[in-house]
Amino acid sequence: MQFVIEQQEPITVPVRTSPDTEVNEQSPKFPVHRIYCVGRNYGEHVKEMGGDTKEEPPVFFSKPASACVTFNQNVAYPQATKELHHEVELVVALKSGGKDISPDSAMDCVYGYGVGIDFTRRDLQALAKDKGRPWDVAKGFDQSAPISAILPASEVSQLSDAEISLKVNGEMRQQAQLSDMIWSVPEIICELSKFFELKPGDIIYTGTPSGVTAVIKGDRITASVAGIGSLDFKIV
Repeated sequence: MQFVIEQQEPITVPVRTSPDTEVNEQSPKFPVHRIYCVGRNYGEHVKEMGGDTKEEPPVFFSKPASACVTFNQNVAYPQATKELHHEVELVVALKSGGKDISPDSAMDCVYGYGVGIDFTRRDLQALAKDKGRPWDVAKGFDQSAPISAILPASEVSQLSDAEISLKVNGEMRQQAQLSDMIWSVPEIICELSKFFELKPGDIIYTGTPSGVTAVIKGDRITASVAGIGSLDFKIV
């Protein structure tokens, strides 16, 4: 018996060529290679407990490129969970990469930025942590990585003090400054390149601030990183 595997179209994310341009199906596209994610990268609660926010290196995990959801399409509530949590994040898109990237050259790898949401099946993650298992089923499921259009870095006037926020049905749930990140963008790139050879098309979800909570079918999610982009969609 002969099996035929259909050639799939590459996963792409629209590019917003300037902050004022509209994005549509004819917009330039950024081809996604891999999705890396950073866990525990906003340290307010750690500081409150008197801990050292850089005592341990960043926690990395991944999602499949096919988890991306673009153009503000609605997101289907996933199977096998009763506790779906939102996590708004700055997304960094890479135009180049390498191994063991130095701090001085890390930002040369950056193509642009967007806003994304790392959806998490929190009940499955808690079970995985309890059993010492990988997080794959909690993090890498279908439609778990909504993402805005990518804004080229050359069009970003300032980044470190930008506000990142997320609302559910108009109610603010998450709000912080990017300067609150424990690990900066160049530090994340440097550390990640110690474990993987980064490639053009890789995107990095850089962690989420406090305020993550559960969402249900019918909820409207609006999220933004000031000066970078926004998301607006429903859970269906």
